[in-house]
Amino acid sequence: MTRIGAGDKIYTLRQEIQNLQRDLKGLGEPKDMPELITSANLLRANEHLSKSGKKKTELLDAYSRYCETLEEMLLAVFEIQNDLKDILQEQSKLIRKKRPKRRTR
Repeated sequence: MTRIGAGDKIYTLRQEIQNLQRDLKGLGEPKDMPELITSANLLRANEHLSKSGKKKTELLDAYSRYCETLEEMLLAVFEIQNDLKDILQEQSKLIRKKRPKRRTR
């Protein structure tokens, strides 16, 4: 019926997202060093952009997996909701059948 362990998966993915966000924030912005020539500063900026781009790609991937897992959990909740609705309908039918009919005068 439903997959067990989705909660653990959500928690793990959320932790991964938080770690990636912290790593991305930790990269900061590249700062020019006056003692270096312009081309060296451009290389440093390019390296920073490469690292930042990689982290952003990892972050988007983690968010994608997180959303997929949330969708799976939501589907499981809807399945449970439908099962409960069916059970309630069956119980209502049984209750109606068991009630004695009242005599009218």
